[in-house]
Amino acid sequence: MQILKLALRNILGAGLRTWLNVTALSFSFVVIVFLQGFYQGMNDQVERATVDALYGGGQYWQERYDPYDPLTLADSHAAIPPQLQALVNEHTATPILIHLASIYPEGRFQTVLLKGIDPSQKVLSIPSSLLSPSMGVTGSDAGIPAIIGSRMAKSTGLKKGDEITVQWRDVHGTFDAKDVTIVDVFRTTVQEIDNEQIWIPLGQLQQMTGMGGQATMLVLKENLQPPGKVSGWEFKSLDFLLSDLRTLVRSKTIGASILYLVLLFLAMLAIFDTQVLSVFHRKKEMGTLMALGMTRTRLIALFTLEGAFHGVLAAVLATVYGIPLLGYVARVGWELPEAVDQIGFAIGERLFPIYSPALILGTTLLVMIVTTIVSYLPTRRIARLKPTDALRGRAS
Repeated sequence: MQILKLALRNILGAGLRTWLNVTALSFSFVVIVFLQGFYQGMNDQVERATVDALYGGGQYWQERYDPYDPLTLADSHAAIPPQLQALVNEHTATPILIHLASIYPEGRFQTVLLKGIDPSQKVLSIPSSLLSPSMGVTGSDAGIPAIIGSRMAKSTGLKKGDEITVQWRDVHGTFDAKDVTIVDVFRTTVQEIDNEQIWIPLGQLQQMTGMGGQATMLVLKENLQPPGKVSGWEFKSLDFLLSDLRTLVRSKTIGASILYLVLLFLAMLAIFDTQVLSVFHRKKEMGTLMALGMTRTRLIALFTLEGAFHGVLAAVLATVYGIPLLGYVARVGWELPEAVDQIGFAIGERLFPIYSPALILGTTLLVMIVTTIVSYLPTRRIARLKPTDALRGRAS
């Protein structure tokens, strides 16, 4: 206890030098917490939006389906097996049929994914209810009802109420074409359900393509236990579906760690220099303490504690201005530039960081441990110091 009091008195007595080091260290502390919370919030926000809109509780893929190879779509469909059809009947799973098609917006040719979904489904957040006959006039007079995302609308120039011709090949390879009516344009942060995609009622797409009762994938309701292995279908868990996203966020986090290291290095360099100067200029004080009976071990502990107190004071200072600042950012979010919408993340106009207790505690422990180690390294010279030389102000 006596060493703690003496170490605290010495570090506070250093005045401006101490507070400059503490301020630099506290800034590093706040920046580390902010960036870690930023990436954690980004990961959580993107995962939640993607799960709600597309992944649900996992997906069953038709065994030939490959989302990265559009050429497989012609063969990536099959009748829904009885065990999966039972889930559809219970409204705990929804089938989706995906088919290649072509449209001609403003006289241009564009390939799109024509996706069929049950208008009454409640598994995904896609506004499929807009495709229900009760939502508007459908049939040959008004064309097939369809919805598109805002990005698709922007790239094609389509808007609500527009009609456009869609051309496709059915299951027999025969070309056919029909008009679809855009009954609504929805906004979403998930580009996987927006870019180059047109959503129409599942039954009509099955009839158009001659794929009655068939689907490309089935999306399970969130937290639903999958029925197990199904012949001809492969179950893809959320861990698999989100693996690319999590890898991308992890790589961004690792890249940001370079900034953490630079900030910590600068702060630790200042503390290291302070400790070296203390050992060099306070030899007489060391000699006096050793002459009064303080052992070298306790003397090393005293100077190490003085350096470690920089971390303690930095944590206190960071708490004073960091909590209001980070709390404000977590509450109102971080406004993102419009260009972020093009990088493929399902992020809205604002990103809300997440500062978990584990993040704050882990960062505090990291700073404290590194500060203590850096404070200890220069004090090892005290072990070779002779009290008589120290009293004369000379190095051994």
